[in-house]
Amino acid sequence: MNFEVDTIADTTSEAVSSERKIVLEIKNLFKSFGNNHVLRNFNLNVYEKENVAILGQSGSGKSVLIKCIVGLIRPDSGSITIFDQNVLNLTQSELDKIRQKVGFLFQSNALYDSMTIRENLEFPLRRHHLLTSPVEVEKRIIEALDNVGLAHTIDLMPSELSGGMRKRIGLARTLILKPFIILYDEPTTGLDPITSREISNLLNTVHRKYHTSSIIISHDLATIKLVADRIVLLIDGTNYAEGTYRELKNSQDPRVKLFFE
Repeated sequence: MNFEVDTIADTTSEAVSSERKIVLEIKNLFKSFGNNHVLRNFNLNVYEKENVAILGQSGSGKSVLIKCIVGLIRPDSGSITIFDQNVLNLTQSELDKIRQKVGFLFQSNALYDSMTIRENLEFPLRRHHLLTSPVEVEKRIIEALDNVGLAHTIDLMPSELSGGMRKRIGLARTLILKPFIILYDEPTTGLDPITSREISNLLNTVHRKYHTSSIIISHDLATIKLVADRIVLLIDGTNYAEGTYRELKNSQDPRVKLFFE
């Protein structure tokens, strides 16, 4: 696949949010596991067509945060509003409808080993009772695979693909529902530097093509530099600092500087 030329998001944080609609709002979020206080009054707004990266040390609560967003983990208190709906107050049926609009790329890709690539991509369409016409299903699958440059893998098994290819298939399965928001959980973990760059470029391509809003959970500074309009530092369970890559890299705060040394 010919990936597009690398671009580094470097607009000011004020410009990113100017006159844009908030598509996801997190307010006063708390989550603890026993005595482990993971999220402590975390707050964040995500605007339409914005890529927000959440940067934090291992175990800081990054993955817990996005699992709270899609309802896989229930926070202790606070609110998470997506398209003007507080997901914490929704019924299971209402939550499923929200999940059709919010794609989630799992760190492990979460592909079904016993299914072909075609069947893996067909699964979310069947689960959400979308596109009952076999012709439309096939068209959507081909489109999703074309988006990640892997149309030729349609009848292969996940075990026949490399780690980078499985990551791209995971993204294709996320895209097949045409979400408005995409949550990426460590999209380059376990990949070599060249493949990581390819995945980063692919995230930018998806963003430009579909105008999605995204949250990218990562500790990979090279990826974050390439894809993020705005970076949030998750420290001690809070939104400790936020800004563009350049703004945070130039910060004189010792706790911020540690991430960019």
